[in-house]
Amino acid sequence: MIAADFHLVPAHWPTDAEALRSVRDAVFIREQQIAPEDEWDDLDAASRHVLALAVDGSAIGCARLTSQQRIGRMAVLADWRGRGVGMALLTHLIAEARALGWPEVHLSAQQHAIPFYARAGFVAYGETYLDANIPHRMMRLALSPFEAPTPRAPEPTPVPETLQADDLADLTAATLRLLRDARHGVTMYTRDLEPGLLEQAPILEALRALAVRGRGTQLRLLVQNPEWALRSGHRLLPLIQRLPSMILLRQPIEEADLQYPSAFLLNDRGGYLLRALASRHEALGSTYAPGCNAQLAAYFDQVWARSQPLRELQPLQL
Repeated sequence: MIAADFHLVPAHWPTDAEALRSVRDAVFIREQQIAPEDEWDDLDAASRHVLALAVDGSAIGCARLTSQQRIGRMAVLADWRGRGVGMALLTHLIAEARALGWPEVHLSAQQHAIPFYARAGFVAYGETYLDANIPHRMMRLALSPFEAPTPRAPEPTPVPETLQADDLADLTAATLRLLRDARHGVTMYTRDLEPGLLEQAPILEALRALAVRGRGTQLRLLVQNPEWALRSGHRLLPLIQRLPSMILLRQPIEEADLQYPSAFLLNDRGGYLLRALASRHEALGSTYAPGCNAQLAAYFDQVWARSQPLRELQPLQL
């Protein structure tokens, strides 16, 4: 679903509980008078969540997918109902369930909402029952598995080529090489989205070409200091806003990660480019060095897991 006035983001209970609680408190506890002890449970910490956000970043809807293969806690603020938010949330979690390989997914539907879920293919079963004094029925949706990809012949091992930069021109050329060599993904640890580098037209075009390559493509960027991009309008922002499910951004929040002095770029073909000092253009790397690539990727993943999403740079609909 595409809409100009809201967008979806995956949510995580440890970092997004306040936003998730704000929606569910408004809809279930205050509007529907559900007791707080009936609303909150231990499943929240272990569930997959999704948030719907307005353009200003405020939470307007949410839902979760539990390990019991159930969709639940679907909530949309009253002013946003009838605008596609609920169906967008539901579609997102159905896709997640399919990606997990589940044969079906269930939900407990309030009786008045049964036609809504039926439009998405859910079928009611069993008797009507009361949950928090509200009539419900169980519903299920059979999920067809994703088609298995056609096996491809193994690619030949690339011949490594050393990458070295002493100035901005060299750094641009090395960066372009790794971006153009990538199949479906790159990861980048950067101070401030590197305006002198990433705003260059060839770099922007290489990032765009990679981002629109197709299913499975993902660009992940850790940005230590995004304030300049937010304040001045980085030339990469329009692409980030059009393709927020392909280009993911997070900001480190731990002091050690914010003080990390280096910057690096990795692609999914074993290439890397490392600047020991992010403030300088000097860099070393290779088009194929799987050991160095894996070492930097492991560090990136650790920082990524403890960083916060940069929703301010992704105000459009997924």
